[in-house]
Amino acid sequence: MSAPPNNGEPPRPRASLFSRTAKPASGDPPPARKPPKKPRRSLLSSLSALLTFSLIGALLAFGAVSWLMMEARRPGPLPADKIVNIVREDDGGSIADQLERAGVVGNATLFSVLTLLDGNRSSLKRGEYEFKAGMSMNDIEALLASHKVVRHKITIPEGLTSDQIVQRLREDDILVGDVKESPREGSLMPDTYYFERGDTRQSIIGRMAKAQTRAVDEIWKSRAPDLPIRSPGEMVTLASIVEKETGKADERPRVAGVFVNRLTKHMRLESDPTIVYGLVFGKGTLGRPITRADLNQATPYNTYVIDGLPPGPISNPGKAALEAVANPAHTRDIFFVADGTGGHVFAETYEQHLRNVTHWRQIEKDAKDHLAPDATPTAPPAIHGEIETVDPAVFGALVPLVPAPPAPAAYATRLVKIGAGRKAMETALSSLSSGAASNRSIEDLGAIVAGVNDGPREGDAFAEATASIDGSGSPASAPMSPAMLADQRAREAKYGYGAPAGGAAAAETAVASTQPTSSGRPRIYDASEGTRLDPLLNKTYDLSYAKSVPVRQ
Repeated sequence: MSAPPNNGEPPRPRASLFSRTAKPASGDPPPARKPPKKPRRSLLSSLSALLTFSLIGALLAFGAVSWLMMEARRPGPLPADKIVNIVREDDGGSIADQLERAGVVGNATLFSVLTLLDGNRSSLKRGEYEFKAGMSMNDIEALLASHKVVRHKITIPEGLTSDQIVQRLREDDILVGDVKESPREGSLMPDTYYFERGDTRQSIIGRMAKAQTRAVDEIWKSRAPDLPIRSPGEMVTLASIVEKETGKADERPRVAGVFVNRLTKHMRLESDPTIVYGLVFGKGTLGRPITRADLNQATPYNTYVIDGLPPGPISNPGKAALEAVANPAHTRDIFFVADGTGGHVFAETYEQHLRNVTHWRQIEKDAKDHLAPDATPTAPPAIHGEIETVDPAVFGALVPLVPAPPAPAAYATRLVKIGAGRKAMETALSSLSSGAASNRSIEDLGAIVAGVNDGPREGDAFAEATASIDGSGSPASAPMSPAMLADQRAREAKYGYGAPAGGAAAAETAVASTQPTSSGRPRIYDASEGTRLDPLLNKTYDLSYAKSVPVRQ
């Protein structure tokens, strides 16, 4: 046999056209397989991949942060200034959500991410904030972190009572809660107090009380010597009176000096505000001027009745009034009264004070006359628009008025006679007063006054023209024109004259009234004479006549 090829080694399979290994012959043993090679992974390649991914992530993060920072600096969507109250999360959600609903920020998620990256998310505080128009997210974040909330204020004027101060606090709708009880009078310091939304009214009361205590302690230490005031409480009481007496700052020391002088001389203070407080006890004002009965009404606070200071303050004085009482003006004034300009005029003696009071009364009268002058006739209001023409066929034609004829010349003659009669009356009265004609009457002296109440005289054309048609001789109250006389005669001819009303008694009265007196002239009488309205018979017109007798209890 011939030797196998390749020095006894088995033949290697040959690769086919498509690189597939040729199958061995059926009788040949399978070729031996080589062990697989391990993959080559070096440390350098792993580090390179990690750096690649890190670089890509860093670039993406840097881009996102850069974009967020740019967005945080851009103006916000708020078109105008707006006050937003950031409430608790249970009530309104997160701070970012509330800002987005209010239109302060455009995206709540971006604002939350911004505060998280800056580390201020837990530093944001809720409250009432004022956001400016176009405010950026950076500025909003700084505002919320600094807690610069909106500050409200309430001003308490000097001279209010404690009840009035509590009422003012209750009227403020930003404060919450109620005041437990009205503070002691004079224990609150009037001032302007700032607070946040949600602060309680009781907290404002506490701040006012602390401020008053601190001010009283400081002022009491710096008081002038030899004051007739023994304690800080008395200083507050007198300061409350000074506060109610004047509203001018430069007058407080002088008014305080007047009251200090009165206390030194053991005179009563006689302060009107103490009367009011004693009647209403700080609940308000009287609503009317003080009367004489109010001055005499004995109350613990009426300094017109009691000696010295009242038992307590009548208001809450301010710091200026406290300082004025602690260091009053050194004068000898013991009186003062208003001067009409908001201030007062002072006096050392009662005579000077009376002159000042008289001057003040005149100022009051002039002011009253100026505010309520006498009514003067005013021109009729102008008619605006056009007036339609009146149809004579419907309403009748307008007849022009005929002017009354002038008074006859006899009227002037009558006036001359009236003057002569008055002169005769004066002569008669002078003779009666001298006692020369004590037994003679005025009619015996011929001093009857000739006037419009006399009967018609013979030859008196004016009296005859104006006499009534019934022949009674009583003249008319005014000259009558011929047309009026003709109309009156026509009415009397048509309707006639009836019996006097009131029956026989009235008829007798009318007849008696036409009987002439001793001088031959008609007697003047009252129309109610002889009737139930006669003042001599009707006792209801007599104010001294008892209308009813009170029943004794």
